[in-house]
Amino acid sequence: MENTSDLINAGFDETDLCRLDVTTLARAYRKRDLSPVEVAQATLDCADRIQGPFNAFTHIDRAGALSAARESEKRWRNGENLSTIDGIPTTIKDIVDVDGWTVRYGSLTMPDTPATQDAPSVSRLRRAGAVFIAQTTTPEYGGKAVTHSPAFGITRNPWDPTRTPGGSSGGAAVAAACGAGVLHLGTDGGGSIRIPASFTGVVGHKPTYGRVAANPPSSFGTVAHIGPMTRSVDDAAIMLDVMSGRDLRDWTQPPLPFPPVTAAEIQWHGKRIGYWKTPCVGTVDECVADSIEAVLKDLEEAGAHVTEVRLPYQDDLLDIYNRHWCVGAANRVSSIEPSHHNELDPNFLRTARIGDRYSAVQRMDAEVKRSRYGAAMDELLSQFDYIMSPTVPILPFEAGADIPAASDAESWIEWCSFSFPINLSQQPACSVPCGFSENGLPIGLQIVGARGADSSVLSAALSYEAMYPERFLGRRGRWPQF
Repeated sequence: MENTSDLINAGFDETDLCRLDVTTLARAYRKRDLSPVEVAQATLDCADRIQGPFNAFTHIDRAGALSAARESEKRWRNGENLSTIDGIPTTIKDIVDVDGWTVRYGSLTMPDTPATQDAPSVSRLRRAGAVFIAQTTTPEYGGKAVTHSPAFGITRNPWDPTRTPGGSSGGAAVAAACGAGVLHLGTDGGGSIRIPASFTGVVGHKPTYGRVAANPPSSFGTVAHIGPMTRSVDDAAIMLDVMSGRDLRDWTQPPLPFPPVTAAEIQWHGKRIGYWKTPCVGTVDECVADSIEAVLKDLEEAGAHVTEVRLPYQDDLLDIYNRHWCVGAANRVSSIEPSHHNELDPNFLRTARIGDRYSAVQRMDAEVKRSRYGAAMDELLSQFDYIMSPTVPILPFEAGADIPAASDAESWIEWCSFSFPINLSQQPACSVPCGFSENGLPIGLQIVGARGADSSVLSAALSYEAMYPERFLGRRGRWPQF
């Protein structure tokens, strides 16, 4: 298709090109109503437009994206598309290797040297024909649940630019919420996919650990996951299925294949839902609790059985997680020359120094306690189909801050107390939009399932999406204005 008038004749407004989902785009490519080149161009223009006000990207690869889109266009014309996501605009977080792109981890201490091979997840997306549009912002080394860094500055929330989009996959969340890409690769070591998904009103899925291979290994070990961020549940399932699979570069993966990822609507009647109401630390904002409980009431009316639960060993989880996370930060900083430590985010350096003070015995004790907790979580999820909770107990707060101004929390971990426990236990967890506060800030609902049950969690999320379509940007939800 050669010009805008052709798009309008086919029923697509120009702004629609940045709001369509995978299935709609693939159908349009197949029918030649749209071309991957046109969609890539529109997406790149959107990325340029939002970069100034929101700072979502560390690199926009216009030349590479258009070249890949032209190759995709040829494949669709010849009926040789590589997959459903062939030609779909995709972003990658600045913490995951892309061949030919410089990965900076949001840090001034990383060398300006391009990667020489794709990470496993990126390789799978590339082989499926995804068009890589841009690299998205992260805090330094993905080290906190907001997105500002020494190398790239402050990323802002498109619903209110004075607020944070959360993190550490904040740039990916902003890109998704604004239409600058359809598929967005994020990472999650303590909530870093789910928190920004909640704060920006998009879908974020932390898979079962090991479903998506990682290489190089994370400094934070096996609390770190890779997963999709999208505007609809179906797109998240499609992206996760493409990224999933065994890769011999990741020794921490189980040696058995995971089943394919699918999402299909379920019936809520008879489903057993555990309501995780009380976080490990802190309290829940009233408007957040009200939003979640309204959903649970609707599910009960649909026939689900809702029971309030606490997590096993809940009072110990903050200490267990701190020992894992802070030692991970110390591990990362140990590879940086001391003469460059003054270039690091002061709070990240502080976290690393806390990690330095833990003994090997204390760290291994945390690993033993984590194993007990993980087994108890598996047992708990044998009794329930899903555990549901707020994704984040608070609303988005001041951009550029690590913790809300009025909070007495000592670190970001303390206000992320509905997310980091699920990194310790490695279950799949999906954040879906749960409406807005009175002042227009997004709220998220978290759905947790048993390990390996990603399809079940995404099916529940899809059924939730069908109940509340107005909450989803991929359906008919309102969009941020910019």
